[in-house]
Amino acid sequence: MEKEKSKKRRYTGFEKKEHRQGYLFLTPAIVILTIFIGLSVLYVVYLSFHKVNLFTKQYTFVGLQNYKRVFTDNIARTGLINTLKFSAVVVPVQTVLALVISSVLNSGIKGKYFFRTVYFLPTLTSSSALTMIFMFMFNVSGPINKLLIDTHLISKGINFLQEPQFALRVIMMMNIWSTIPMYTTMYLASLQDLPASMYEAAEIDGAGSLKKFWFITIPYLKPITTYVLLTSVIGTLQMFDQAYIFSNGSGGPENSTLTVSLMIYRYAFGTQNAMGYAATLAIILAVIIMLISRLAEKANGEERIY
Repeated sequence: MEKEKSKKRRYTGFEKKEHRQGYLFLTPAIVILTIFIGLSVLYVVYLSFHKVNLFTKQYTFVGLQNYKRVFTDNIARTGLINTLKFSAVVVPVQTVLALVISSVLNSGIKGKYFFRTVYFLPTLTSSSALTMIFMFMFNVSGPINKLLIDTHLISKGINFLQEPQFALRVIMMMNIWSTIPMYTTMYLASLQDLPASMYEAAEIDGAGSLKKFWFITIPYLKPITTYVLLTSVIGTLQMFDQAYIFSNGSGGPENSTLTVSLMIYRYAFGTQNAMGYAATLAIILAVIIMLISRLAEKANGEERIY
């Protein structure tokens, strides 16, 4: 009995020593996260309750005034609508296309390795460069207008960059085209693990390609699809650089490309000098993203997706 107790004490002491060593190795990461994330978040919350003047470094406590302002700010409403519209179009389109393309590339078509390489190339290009390329393509004298005129679909060039009804749609197309390769790669990696026996059993039962895709491929890819949807939603809600470059930071034309992230930047560092209000908008955006993340996790049967 005494030997067992002594052995148990030795194991307990060994486990405690391992735990201390583990926390010791984690200390640098904990310190960095605390300084650059924890304290930053607390500072943003602090700013949201103040009216801040960056030039004079004055902090005036205003309570919930910044939060109340959100409900009466037409610019904030426009930015939120544009962002939700952008997300509602881009997320499902890029997810469906990535799923279809990955399924085709995973089949026995000829040249599939060549197409995999070609489809992945947009991911290697920076977002800024892609934005400049699309701005050139959709310019009044760009190749898109030339193609439309040559095919007699339009009689004169359309100023896609300065027309409110087209500007955001161009950014949508650009975002879809540039993000599909990454999600296609994710689906391909998951499809490599799908047992071929499942397709063979379905073929024996007389299932065609469409039924196999609907009843085998899609259910099997449910966890990765949830992850793709989650990262897509977060990415679209945080979209900033493309809208900034496209509109030169103004969100134009007529605020048609104004997103929540761009709006936060304009309030914080623009002529309005409203850092406190910008912090409030950032907190609201973070809460929306956390809620969507939680909903995505629950939709996946409480299975962790990150």
